[in-house]
Amino acid sequence: MLLSHRKRLLELWRIAASYRIDTHFPVEDAAPLQPLARLIRLHPAAWGKKHQPNGIKYALEDMGTLFLKLGQLLSTRRDLVPPNIIDQLIQLQDKVKSFAPEIAIAQIQDPKQGLGLSIDTLFARFDSKPLAAASIAQVHTAALHDGREVVVKVVRPDIRTTIITDFELLRELASWVSARIEAARALHVIDLVEDYRQVMLNELDLTLEADNTTKMRNNFLDSALMYVPEVYDAAKNVMVMERIQGVPISQVEVFDQLGYDRAALAEMGLTIFFTQVFRDNFFHADMHPGNVFVETPPVQMLTADMANVDLGHAPRYIGLDCAIMGTLSKDDQLIVARMLLAVMNNNFSAMVDIVSRAGWIPPSADKHALMRDMSRTVGPMLNKSINEIDFAGVLMQILDIARRHHMSIPPQLMLLLKTLVHVEGLGRDLYPDLDIWSLAKPILSSWIKEQLDPVRNLQQLRGQLPEILLSATDIPKLLDQGLQSLASQGSRQDSQLREIQQLRADMLNDRRRDWLALAGFGITIAAATQVGWFAPIFYIFALLIVVWRILS
Repeated sequence: MLLSHRKRLLELWRIAASYRIDTHFPVEDAAPLQPLARLIRLHPAAWGKKHQPNGIKYALEDMGTLFLKLGQLLSTRRDLVPPNIIDQLIQLQDKVKSFAPEIAIAQIQDPKQGLGLSIDTLFARFDSKPLAAASIAQVHTAALHDGREVVVKVVRPDIRTTIITDFELLRELASWVSARIEAARALHVIDLVEDYRQVMLNELDLTLEADNTTKMRNNFLDSALMYVPEVYDAAKNVMVMERIQGVPISQVEVFDQLGYDRAALAEMGLTIFFTQVFRDNFFHADMHPGNVFVETPPVQMLTADMANVDLGHAPRYIGLDCAIMGTLSKDDQLIVARMLLAVMNNNFSAMVDIVSRAGWIPPSADKHALMRDMSRTVGPMLNKSINEIDFAGVLMQILDIARRHHMSIPPQLMLLLKTLVHVEGLGRDLYPDLDIWSLAKPILSSWIKEQLDPVRNLQQLRGQLPEILLSATDIPKLLDQGLQSLASQGSRQDSQLREIQQLRADMLNDRRRDWLALAGFGITIAAATQVGWFAPIFYIFALLIVVWRILS
């Protein structure tokens, strides 16, 4: 029940009123927002308050981590969010309100969830002023005793309780929506909330992020596309890693000043995304601009009048904040690749066939209607650059099609779609004329060809042969268990058949009693109307017939 979360709902109402977030939206032009705006103005915290320039940013900070994450997602959607709000949301990428350095030092020195040593023992230098502060943690710069420059990531104190509370509220909302809206059931909204809850709780454990970072670093060792910094030490609340030189992907003016080819950077970013999804099956699922950097010269060299700089190689992306990573099953991976390739080839019949074989639509679905809807919605995108495509609008249309045709979309695929929205937002800012289709098609074609290569599949089978042979020893036991199961199933079916026959006989007897009771009741009532003084006797008989039928 939502009422069980009334304390948190009242707190969110107070925060929204304190910062008068209603003044940041064109309420007069948006009828659905008007009741919400009136509700905000009614709260005593809003009385006497006026518009605050950074009200949205401050409100999301006070509301907690879950709302900060929402703001980060929306910060890449200039096509959806007004510029005055985008400017505030961008600050949530790395300019969230920081916590005191004394608390950070205490977290680092904590023997249970920190590194368990004093700051002086761990570092030759520790900078108390944070380099950046984000939704989950803040980062301090430091130097090790051997001279290596590092960054120290420290989890915000006491945020686990707020995250758990907010997800309980979110799950109640998801249940309420799923019970009333078919599209929400098709998207497995409750499962999505539960999955994302676990993802965010995992994000609080920096040892998991350290493992993810190391795995992605190994995937891109000696790569010309991306560099992933090395992790030196990690505990649950603290992580120490190599310091890098770069700027967020959103600072396109820096790339222009450095003479970087923005088109090449955009193509490289898309190639990295498809490489992570299909080659590694391990993709970064939180790609807001605060987590995606590009190599630059040292920060002190970045000035307004700087000339073109040669790094000695093409600038690479820098992979940061690997807390939220996504994977797909091998089947889903192949399904997604074949679907995308079918769409790029304008073959919507094949796309619907792939979706059908995957079991994402019921057997009774009208495949021809689904094909027409997808062709009409997605088809016009194929000859457009990224700047001309409204990905969010198309995605909403696709989800509407999924609702109408009772499609069931796996939660992990929704995480991939969320990542695609991030990637599209980044690409739109970096190089609006990027042709994503011509770049993605050869990557997908090559990957599918490799997966379906018979020689490769035979080699995999050869590698699995020892396990197959060992499993073969269980075949007699499995056959015996199968026969016993069939025998017991047959006896259960006989018992169920007898029960069904008995139920059928009981239903027939009940039907006969109904007719007898109805006939007797009708005859006695008819007789009562004809016999004058004896009518009460017949009414009593009619009542007794009714009682007999109820009790029999």
